[in-house]
Amino acid sequence: MLHNYKFSVLDRFLRYVAVDTQSDSNSETSPSTKKQIDLGKLLANELKSLGLTAELDQYGYVYASVPSNSEAQIPVICFCSHMDTSPDCSGSNVKPIIHRNYQGADIILPDDTSQIIRLNEHSDLKDQIGNDIVTASGTTLLGADNKAGIAEIMDAVAFLTSHPEIKHGELRILFTPDEEIGRGVDKIDLQKLGADYCYTVDGETRGSIENETFSADEAVVTIHGRSTHPGFAKNKMESAIKIAADIISLLPKNKLSPESTDGREGFVHPVAIQGSVEKATLEFIIRDFDEHQLKDHSLFLQSLINTVLRNYPGSSADIKINEQYRNMKIVLDAHPRVIEFGMRAIERAGLAPKLQSIRGGTDGSRLSFIGLPSPNIFAGEHAFHSKKEWISVQDMQKSVETIVNIAVIWEEEFKRPL
Repeated sequence: MLHNYKFSVLDRFLRYVAVDTQSDSNSETSPSTKKQIDLGKLLANELKSLGLTAELDQYGYVYASVPSNSEAQIPVICFCSHMDTSPDCSGSNVKPIIHRNYQGADIILPDDTSQIIRLNEHSDLKDQIGNDIVTASGTTLLGADNKAGIAEIMDAVAFLTSHPEIKHGELRILFTPDEEIGRGVDKIDLQKLGADYCYTVDGETRGSIENETFSADEAVVTIHGRSTHPGFAKNKMESAIKIAADIISLLPKNKLSPESTDGREGFVHPVAIQGSVEKATLEFIIRDFDEHQLKDHSLFLQSLINTVLRNYPGSSADIKINEQYRNMKIVLDAHPRVIEFGMRAIERAGLAPKLQSIRGGTDGSRLSFIGLPSPNIFAGEHAFHSKKEWISVQDMQKSVETIVNIAVIWEEEFKRPL
């Protein structure tokens, strides 16, 4: 269908990654950083230039509509990607580099030659021979997570608006802020969005569609130690810092940690620590595909804390568990055609569809649980949150095809007589 189409996805992607949009978990504003608004304005204006109704709201969300050109009554389908990039790695002054006709060599990034994208460490590169690989220059992330998804949605919209002969139902476009810090859905207006189903475009390997995420909790442990003058502290002081260190030191090294698990294995992972002798705080993320196992992981953390505190009779600790998101498969299993149509769209793009689970979460995790079933389709991003992030131009083009195919398949299925 897009055989002779002159894709705009690369040009769009290069334009979007030039805008620094890192989110900030320490900010209490929405969006968490004003610079995300810069990209939101750009996207809203580009959507309007395509003749569409588009809005950037006060919270940094971009909403747009592509009118139906079909006489059939078709569910309203949304395509969603997030505008922010991870706080884990600098997103300022990104310098994208296109490595044309990749032939399998290790890619040395010029602004920091210690940053090398090695073929033996990035197995998906072996499927990219002859393709064009985009990287950053070695001092920043690239921003393919998730500006690739944005560029792909925008190019698909550009194709559909310029090819009215391609029939589709009403489509909604949603670009969200703050997904990387778990707030991507906090201020969404579902009534304004008005969609029945959604596809987030935030996946990795070409041809993949994901119907399952981790279930996720945050644990905040507050330790209350016993402070006194260090010169007179014998048998009196109980340092909250040392209690925190003991807790961390007892975490398993060969299991239940991100660095020792894969597949369907969950983990308990410390992500932040701060404090003094009198009081210290530990922050953990807890992950598992199975919600019962997730609860067991929280109980394990509590038992570990209790074990440590036996050595500190004058101290105490509080643990607060905060729900973050839940495995979207619980919802998506009740809406099988959303996955079916997505897999058919991938196949129609000439790819072998791969139904996968995500060792993480997307906006789709929370969207699914607030009434908008949302599987995740591939954007082609790899090694995200790092200076070695990369993406293939050809994979981005296949994602554009898949998005268009999804819109077309929903129209085909609902125009059929009952």
